[in-house]
Amino acid sequence: MKLIMLGAPGAGKGTQAKFIAVQYEIPHISTGDIFRANIKNDTELGKKAKGYMDQGLLVPDELVVDLVADRLKQADCEKGFVLDGFPRTIPQAEALDKALEAMGTKMDFAVEVAVPDAEIVKRMSGRRACVGCGGTYHIETIPPKIEDVCDTCGAALILREDDKPETVLKRLEIYHAQTKPLIEYYNNQGILVSVDGTLAIKEITEEIIKILGA
Repeated sequence: MKLIMLGAPGAGKGTQAKFIAVQYEIPHISTGDIFRANIKNDTELGKKAKGYMDQGLLVPDELVVDLVADRLKQADCEKGFVLDGFPRTIPQAEALDKALEAMGTKMDFAVEVAVPDAEIVKRMSGRRACVGCGGTYHIETIPPKIEDVCDTCGAALILREDDKPETVLKRLEIYHAQTKPLIEYYNNQGILVSVDGTLAIKEITEEIIKILGA
């Protein structure tokens, strides 16, 4: 089972990717993990990626695809994998397709966790992070016992810059411009499936498994 998880930032695709990986006993792969592993192991690809990152530059698509393809050739991916956070653009998706074709395989499904922008802004701007222990809360779904105070360590809870409505809207703007076109790209390939990301987490997982087949 070879899957790509799609969805806007804050849609919950990373959470679902982890559940699906456990369900099908396949690795959950994110580009961040791949970068860290290659840099830690001082691989040739890792050295190249680090060179760009140290300069504050984006790692070029070609190198990202090489890193991902290298990871997908490892033994634990024989039964499949869940890609989370990659591809992000059409050129990356096209390059990934070519890399998979060279490996004699292709993607089975692209799973979109669909959530309206207004719901994402509400979700993310409701998050609160503890400045002490790093614990996370949500003013509606996981509120602290005392407003703006961490249950665990008593430190202050803050709204992170990343979660401020104006920042979230900016991230959504980038998503719609660069990543949303992937929905049509995979739909045209006939492998796109979409689930309602406003359902409860467990219900979304069950819906995905039902669509993919247990």
